Amino acid sequence: MIGVEQWAEIRRLYFVEKRSKRAIHRLTGLHRDTITRALSSEAPPRYVRAPSGSKLDPFKEWICEQLRADPTLQSQRLRELASELGYSGGKSIFDEYVREVRPRFQVRRTFQRTLYRPGELAQCDLWEPREPIPVGYGQTRRGYVVTVELCWSRVLAGTLVFSKEPPDVLWGLARSLERIGVLPEKLVWDREGAIHAGGGRPTDAFAGFCGRLGVGWLILAAADPQAKGMLERSHRFMRTNFEPSRRFANELDFQHQFDVWCDKVNQRVHRSVRAVPVERLELERKRMRSLPERLPDLDRRAVTRVPQQPYLRVDRNDYSLDPGFAGRRVELRVSQTQVTAVVLDTGELACRHRRVFAGGLTITDPEHERALEQLRGRRLGRDVEVETRPLARYDALIPA
Repeated sequence: MIGVEQWAEIRRLYFVEKRSKRAIHRLTGLHRDTITRALSSEAPPRYVRAPSGSKLDPFKEWICEQLRADPTLQSQRLRELASELGYSGGKSIFDEYVREVRPRFQVRRTFQRTLYRPGELAQCDLWEPREPIPVGYGQTRRGYVVTVELCWSRVLAGTLVFSKEPPDVLWGLARSLERIGVLPEKLVWDREGAIHAGGGRPTDAFAGFCGRLGVGWLILAAADPQAKGMLERSHRFMRTNFEPSRRFANELDFQHQFDVWCDKVNQRVHRSVRAVPVERLELERKRMRSLPERLPDLDRRAVTRVPQQPYLRVDRNDYSLDPGFAGRRVELRVSQTQVTAVVLDTGELACRHRRVFAGGLTITDPEHERALEQLRGRRLGRDVEVETRPLARYDALIPA
């Protein structure tokens, strides 16, 4: 058998130099039949080893039968069963054959490429940072980021919340949409508890939120994260690019750093669309509606009576109220930043506190504490009024 180089030389002498077979025979010393076969062969010669039997061959049909009965059967288990029947071959050849024939018996899920229209959809989800968020008083708390990404322009925004309850999730959603500045036609959610009421229907809170904004919704089927794969990839990017080597003083610092990071990401060239998201957003705005002047009111509200011990429990903390309103009914209003209570019959302010996300605390307004001391002194017969003099009077007594 001749090599590839000899085969190429024979064809060059015959087709290029126009040598006869007899002349090629004199130059190369090859038999004329060999020369004839080389000239008639369009492909270079190659050595093909005669196939020899494999230890796997007797088990190939058996493997197919097992996979036909159960396409999910693992290769390791199949190999164990084959060993009990006498298989003594290697692991690699067995696993490779199983990998090759399994698709014949297992229907694999396929996906089509999704194309988005400008202003059509925004994907929404909750992303949980790996580390708890510092919330002051030496405490940390598990946090969630309500993320929103426009499907066409790929503009991203997110808001930190500390629970998955509807008021918090919807407040985070409203703030994220406010950061983007426009409204899509529909909001795409998976079956999050605050969003999904069962059977693909929205909760009353979510439906009311969408109704007030005038947007639609699309709740995905169960166990279908691929339908929201664009935002899932953004979540992976947050874990690998936003989280590493960052430290946060408190929840406000976390939100500030995340907003700055989103602004930076939105000004980079996005790998999928090969364009800058904020530039695409300017084109997308033409097909989207502006936000209303006032976003939906998502504060928690409750009517309660001021107890004799004038404190109310809100999110694991006790907040003081004016003890002068003991026994009166007040409307409690809890936002993401404040806890306020207003007396129902007169509209007087019973308390206003900055909301604290740490837990197990008793938060007392100094005015409420003084009022409690005065009431206690009256009960004990020690009602003493102390004059509070203006500082200017002391300044006049001290020589300059």
